[in-house]
Order: sequence, then structure tokens, then C-alpha cells
Amino acid sequence: MYSIGLRHSAVILAGIGLAVSVLVYTMYQWSVVPIVVFGVLVAIGVWDMSQHSHAVLRNYPILGHIRYFFEMIRPEIRQYLIESDNEEVPFSRESRAIVYQRAKNVEDKRPFGTKEKVYDSGYQWLTHSIRPKKITNTDFRVTIGGPDCTRPYDASVYNISAMSFGALSANAISALNNGARIGGFAHDTGEGGISRYHRAGGGDLIYEIGTGYFGCRDAQGNFDPDLFAQVAADDQIKMIEIKLSQGAKPGQGGVLPAAKITPEISEARGVPMGQDCVSPSFSAFRASISAFNISSFHPAFKASLLSAIT
Repeated sequence: MYSIGLRHSAVILAGIGLAVSVLVYTMYQWSVVPIVVFGVLVAIGVWDMSQHSHAVLRNYPILGHIRYFFEMIRPEIRQYLIESDNEEVPFSRESRAIVYQRAKNVEDKRPFGTKEKVYDSGYQWLTHSIRPKKITNTDFRVTIGGPDCTRPYDASVYNISAMSFGALSANAISALNNGARIGGFAHDTGEGGISRYHRAGGGDLIYEIGTGYFGCRDAQGNFDPDLFAQVAADDQIKMIEIKLSQGAKPGQGGVLPAAKITPEISEARGVPMGQDCVSPSFSAFRASISAFNISSFHPAFKASLLSAIT
């Protein structure tokens, strides 16, 4: 049996308000707005008391919605009223502000000291030298590729890590690759294959081959060495990254639902439309590097693998 108590006072008051509004309207032809407002509140209260999905709303009709309202705006309250400029979730407000300022080409320096606690444990800084050495070449590079590598690459020490098209939007991929071209560093494609947006910017690419072999797989989902050779021959692709396994996909691996496969994702990954795509938890190249029989691989794959391990 449903008992009425003090916690239902909001519904009771709304009902009283509705009755009074109807009476006043009947007697004096007053505005219908109070009738509509109190009528809606009564309807919400009755619905809250009759539903069985939310205990808070059933026990505290009408008033319970206040709780869900504050729960909804909680992130904004924390961001704008509670969090400091240096709390990092995942980036601090101060770090984000610097990125925005530099992206807009405006002043990003703040004079007159710092708000950082420079004497606290864990604070890091660069100490100025009293005898600085002039560095004429600031384009720091590391050559990747041993004596057997036919296409060694002078990689920057600053590059873009693996993020796939599909996980990131077309605009994001284009922006990252354009940044790689402007900055003179490499852009890792992620395991989602090479999309048209990776190629449009003209930046150097690191082609990642994951457990799904996206971009170099046959109709059965196996590694296709001939297709790989065709893709890897592109001058924009400077290095090959092989992911031997993926701890984030234990057991049967990961599934890309058919509903999420767009024509552009199908084109980049080489997977058919309208079918779920499974990425195994491990690769056919799961053996350790030292156990690879390199001589058995396709020539293009051999050259790229030698580049990766030497």
C-alpha cells in the first residue's frame, strides 16, 4: 500500500495550488497560467509516485527531480565554481588556456611571477645556465633504420601518437596531419588504417598494423602481403609499426559493430559495410621479434620489418 507522508508535500501543495487556481479562474476569469503550471506539477507528481524505475522519484515526487538536475549540471559546477586552474582531469584549465592562446597566435605569457607552488615536492623546472651554449640546429632528429634498411627515416623527437580515424573525426585527423607536415614530424595512423584524411595533409605517416590488419587484409580478415606492399610503397608512409597484441581486447578481441562502419571507415580499413568487424586480441605476428623468420616474408614487408627492428 502506498502511504502518503511529509515527503509528498510538494505534490500535495501542487494539488492545492491547482484547486485554488481553478476556483479563482472560475470565479474571476483570472489567467490560466497558474492552472497550467500546477497541473503540470501534479501530473509529474502522480507519474513519479506510480513509476517503479527510480526510487528517489517514487519516494520524493517532484522534489526528486531537483537531485537529478544538480547531478546533470555537476560537471559544469565543478568546472566553473570548484576546480582550480591546476587540477588535471585530464588537462588543467591553465594548460588548456595556453593551448588555445597558442592556437590563436596570441600572447601566451603571464608576467609578474607564477601561481605555481614552485617550492613543493615534485615541481619541475629548467635551470638557466650562466654560460649558455648557442644551438644553431634545433631540428632534433633520430635516424631509424639499420644498414639493411632501404628507406631509413630521420624521425623527429616529437611526433603524434597512434589515434585511429573513426576514434577521431575527419577534421581532427586532417588537423593532426597538417600539423605534422608544418612541424616536420610524423603522424602515427593508429590501427584503423590510412584514411583519405591522413593523406590529404601531406604529413609523414607511421602506418600501424594492428590485430585487425586494417588496410592490408583480405576478404577473410587475414594479412594480405601484396596489398600491404601496395600500401607501404607510398612515399608518404615513412615507417611501419606492428602491434603484436592488445591487452585492452582480451579473449575474443574487439568488435566494431556494423552500425558504426561508415563508407569512409570501410574504405580506410578495408572492411565490408553491414557486417560486424572483429579485431582479434593478438596478431599473427605475435611471436617475439627474435623468433621471426624474416626471410619468409614478402620483400616489402621484410624491408619495413628490418627498419622497425634495427
